[in-house]
Amino acid sequence: MDTVIVQLPEESDARWGEKPAGRRPRLLRLGPGETAEFGRGSPGSPVPVRLRDPGVSRCAGQITAAEDYWRLSNFSRSATYVVENLEGAGEHIKVAPGRLGAPVPFEFSLVVLPSRGAGASFKVFAPQHAYQDDPDSGADGGERTTMPFALDPTSKYFLVLLALCEPRLRNASTGAVPGVGDVLKRLRPLASCRDLTRSAVNYHVDYLASVKLRLRDDAAETDTDTLAGGKRDELVAFALRFDLVREEHLALLPPRTRHGAAPAATVSHGTGKV
Repeated sequence: MDTVIVQLPEESDARWGEKPAGRRPRLLRLGPGETAEFGRGSPGSPVPVRLRDPGVSRCAGQITAAEDYWRLSNFSRSATYVVENLEGAGEHIKVAPGRLGAPVPFEFSLVVLPSRGAGASFKVFAPQHAYQDDPDSGADGGERTTMPFALDPTSKYFLVLLALCEPRLRNASTGAVPGVGDVLKRLRPLASCRDLTRSAVNYHVDYLASVKLRLRDDAAETDTDTLAGGKRDELVAFALRFDLVREEHLALLPPRTRHGAAPAATVSHGTGKV
């Protein structure tokens, strides 16, 4: 079984010269326990994953395939390596100099090394991730386990939550959470949301926080826009932490503007009804 598949950089095969046109990427397949070094290599010590950049060490590190994930070792004394999640909208991990066997949980990854040229990187795929079957399926007797957070993707409250989370789903470094006005602009192109109002958006935010996700007790709160903004922040942080909304859900939103960007997030000021 192949646990890890490495897409080799085009420069790693000198027989084809620099960036051969129309040629399919070469793949290196690793099973559990197998390893592959990466770096510049040398005439007497070639490496399976060759990076030609002069800023990369001859033997910069090693990939180790595990049962359903992989580990990265950084042999450099000074350079930090970055592993980006190609599905995670900015999600990444750093592997410090000298770190051995750092586990990488991503299914589709880009390993990036500091370089002097256009960049030294390669892709790693771990397609054999294992998931637990439903422990209740086929069980006789007893009550089934219920979902702790039962969200209906076809509901308006889910669309409101999705619109709040959209900027961070697309770019994890985005700081501001959309305001009520931003949510209205984002959702009103949908036929089901053409009659959406500011009061309705605030209601859905309250419903999500107090009923669906049980984050706050609204009876103990004061109706200020400051607290409303904090509530939206909590909803976004909680939903993204537990993958309650994911990138695949973005298809439920209307197409983005022709400039390729969703409406910018703003922070509300003044007072208003939550």
